[in-house]
Amino acid sequence: MMPLLEIDNLQVGFDTEAGLLRAVDGVSMSVAAGQTLGLVGESGCGKSVTAASVLRLVPSPPGVMLGGAIRFDGQDILKLPRDALQQLRGREIAMVFQDPMTSLNPVFTIERQLWEVLSLRFGLDRAAARQRAAEMLRTVGIADPEARLAVYPHELSGGMKQRVMIAMALLCEPRLLIADEPTTALDVTVQAQILHLMRELQRKTGTALLFITHDMGVIAEMCDAVVVMYAGRVVERRPVVELFEAPRHPYTRGLLDSIPRKGVAHKAELPTIEGTVPSLLHPPPGCRFADRCRHHAALDVVSQRRCREQDPVLRADGSGDGEGWVACHFPLAASVGGGT
Repeated sequence: MMPLLEIDNLQVGFDTEAGLLRAVDGVSMSVAAGQTLGLVGESGCGKSVTAASVLRLVPSPPGVMLGGAIRFDGQDILKLPRDALQQLRGREIAMVFQDPMTSLNPVFTIERQLWEVLSLRFGLDRAAARQRAAEMLRTVGIADPEARLAVYPHELSGGMKQRVMIAMALLCEPRLLIADEPTTALDVTVQAQILHLMRELQRKTGTALLFITHDMGVIAEMCDAVVVMYAGRVVERRPVVELFEAPRHPYTRGLLDSIPRKGVAHKAELPTIEGTVPSLLHPPPGCRFADRCRHHAALDVVSQRRCREQDPVLRADGSGDGEGWVACHFPLAASVGGGT
């Protein structure tokens, strides 16, 4: 399957008073048309910076594109002139941000904000834009959409604001939708409704979806394949079922072990990944996860030295019909189960 979006060795840094912070350091991934790719990892691992880079939304300064390519349908987004980039944003690629309250303009009504999108992209007049906006609000499950068009963002609940953001993103029927933790601030019931809505809309439109989250339960429910990031790098990629059944990277194993499981009584505290993510200003040599890796601690001295001195390369591990990749010198055995 040909990829719609290809990210190839992307490197993004931020100039700080303490030096250059490499937030994204050699990240590669791809998303095919109609596919849902999950991007998961701890806060600060580079997920949102990777997503923002796709639409060139990383502020510069302090952000700096250090290298790599981002290809959408064969054209390198990082080389597009400003006019061509503006045509791509919203029309071909849309984004749903984590916090709808800071994404919606508080001084304009919902109608005004949806109308601006339709006017800019399709040249619709006010009456036609209002009809189209009401139809889209109805599609995302907002009752009495005509009345909701007249309200301001602060008059809506968190779940309704997020539905408005999804409606705004889908107005132009984009071929790729990037969802950056779109359900983080929502209660469980509303989260389930939003996830169901996104699956249904994707099924109807065939939109590719890059879904960013730290919630492995959402990953299991939404995604076809998963990319796991740690300290600015990709450490594992594989089909979602295989990832949960047989993770190969110790970091992925640690994330899965920390999930409460239905029907399993936990007499003690859930396992955690001890330690903290290393500084991206001065990352350690070798594997960036070595200091926190329980698997590393069980290796012999020579193997431990290799982990600490040599960067592990992301490589195919022969599983999942060639779709499994891992960046670890000593990956876990494929027979080790994950479970959910």
